Amino acid sequence: MKFPVAACLTLAALAATPSAQAQTKAPTTKADAAIRQMVQDISAKNLEDDVRKLVSFGTRHTLSDTKDPKRGIGASRRWVEEEFKKYSKASGGRLTVIQDTFTVRPDGRRINKPVLMANVMATLPGTDPTDTRVFIVSGHIDSRVTDVMNATADAPGANDDGSGTAAVMELARVMSKQKFPCTLIFVAVQGEEQGLYGSTYLAQRAKKEGWNLTAMLNNDIMGNSLGHDPQLKDDKHLRVFSEGVPANETPDEAKLRRTLSSENDSPSRQLARYAQTAARQYVEGLEVVLEYRPDRFLRGGDHTPFNQQGFTAVRFTEMNEDFTHQHQDLRTENGRAYGDTPEGMDFQYLRKNTGVNLATLASLALAPAAPQNVGVLTANLSNRTELKWEAPKAGEKPAGYYVLMRETSAPQWQQKFFVTDPKADLPHSKDNYLFGVVSVDAEGHESLPMLPKPVR
Repeated sequence: MKFPVAACLTLAALAATPSAQAQTKAPTTKADAAIRQMVQDISAKNLEDDVRKLVSFGTRHTLSDTKDPKRGIGASRRWVEEEFKKYSKASGGRLTVIQDTFTVRPDGRRINKPVLMANVMATLPGTDPTDTRVFIVSGHIDSRVTDVMNATADAPGANDDGSGTAAVMELARVMSKQKFPCTLIFVAVQGEEQGLYGSTYLAQRAKKEGWNLTAMLNNDIMGNSLGHDPQLKDDKHLRVFSEGVPANETPDEAKLRRTLSSENDSPSRQLARYAQTAARQYVEGLEVVLEYRPDRFLRGGDHTPFNQQGFTAVRFTEMNEDFTHQHQDLRTENGRAYGDTPEGMDFQYLRKNTGVNLATLASLALAPAAPQNVGVLTANLSNRTELKWEAPKAGEKPAGYYVLMRETSAPQWQQKFFVTDPKADLPHSKDNYLFGVVSVDAEGHESLPMLPKPVR
């Protein structure tokens, strides 16, 4: 029961409490021309060139050489840093670039000596000093072969995760030319294959320093459209994985979740739905597939430490992985080539997947901050639903709000009602529907939805 926009707005007029709200024009529903242009500016050639350059370093194993000018993790980190600096120059110096270093001690597993690691970060500060929101997009720069401790063999890491690293670089190149009210961080993290070390360090730093981290997008293994065993080809779908029950949920939060049956409405699930909508609006020929689990079966990635710290984070991954090209020594067996080389990639597919990231990031960054303290009033027994909330405390003032609604069995929002005041009185029962509230500006950029909590 999906209604067209016109029907939604008519329902909004009926539902809004003050009569003045019914006469208020809702924000535009047209796609943002600037976001569409940025998506079109993503270059498959740049992505391929960057992947092939990353492969040229021989190995990017976390325990590999850091001093050699042409081979190893050190050379690859320095190259990404220099590329980010080129983008910074093109942005008028607004993009700040660092190697954020940290030391990891032997762990008895995949780190056998003290290692100085570094996340290569490019930060685009926001233009609004009152908008403290931070958005992170990442890929991991390190690579490996069959033996996770083999730091000397050639480990091309073209798709795992040259694809994610190249995507982050291309996003930085395109987006740093624009201005956003909040802060965007583009980062190539190290140590994923040895135990998510770079992302764990960054997530802990964000928590310790009190970053207002609104969303984190992790890109890992996203540039191959061919699957093996069975043979599959799919360049029209991209998976996004998101946790249902938040990893840091408290006992009180668990009790409320069970009461509301909101297992499918965690902040990360809302981010995944948002990415699906952004893809439909801005990226032709690609559909985002919502995977309702934190990651692939019994596996994890660089979004996981952010979830563990209580942040909203998701993972983008190609539809069908080819395990003959993943974590493999370079070799040929029975006529089949093994190893993670650029020849196993589809760069037009990678271009579209990078576009999903851009559309999601830009739409969120240009939107106002989400409403606060969203509540559903429970004092009266009624077949209506009364909602109230507070405007975001900082950043741009919203032009209004959309109240989102769907049946309890529906995976996506089905209806939206526009109001200008921070409240709504809807002729629909909270027994039968789930609700969310988003802030929206005059151009139609929407924040992430906030679910209401019971209030009297």
